[in-house]
Amino acid sequence: MISNNTKGFTLWFTGLPSSGKSTLADEVARELEKKGKNTERLDGDLFRQTISKDLGFNPEDIKTNLERVSFVAHLLTKNGVAVLVSFVSPYRESRQKARKEIGNFIEVYVKCPIEECIKRDPKQNYKKALAGEIANFIGLTLPYEEPENPEITIETNKEDLKKSSEKVIAFLEKQGYLN
Repeated sequence: MISNNTKGFTLWFTGLPSSGKSTLADEVARELEKKGKNTERLDGDLFRQTISKDLGFNPEDIKTNLERVSFVAHLLTKNGVAVLVSFVSPYRESRQKARKEIGNFIEVYVKCPIEECIKRDPKQNYKKALAGEIANFIGLTLPYEEPENPEITIETNKEDLKKSSEKVIAFLEKQGYLN
């Protein structure tokens, strides 16, 4: 039997581009590592440069990418790893499939108004999409389906990084994942 300290789980950070998913996931990963938890980060940009470099950004390719992410997260989770996934993952159906496949799945909705995401955009992708240089861009030309019942909602335009990270850690402790 796996003790809670080695019980794997996946924190699935979803939200618009530039909402703060990766920043928050990185901070939570640091906190989990301090607590002795074996962690692994699965980030959208890195995944697209490696495992899913053959895919584009149309809806079908996005779904295929998320199926691959779910499979990797499932393998890690069942082996006791705390997996932190930070992908836009715009479709509820894809997130529901991931939840079903992974099991110990915690959806973290990184909520941020699109106007704030546009201001933050370090890669200037919103600017490029608004100028017509990027055809498929979630939140502008492709829909983002907000989570209906996430376990955790973080409003990055209202909470600082430390408070947001503490909120995630407190949830994990309350649910027995860190005992």
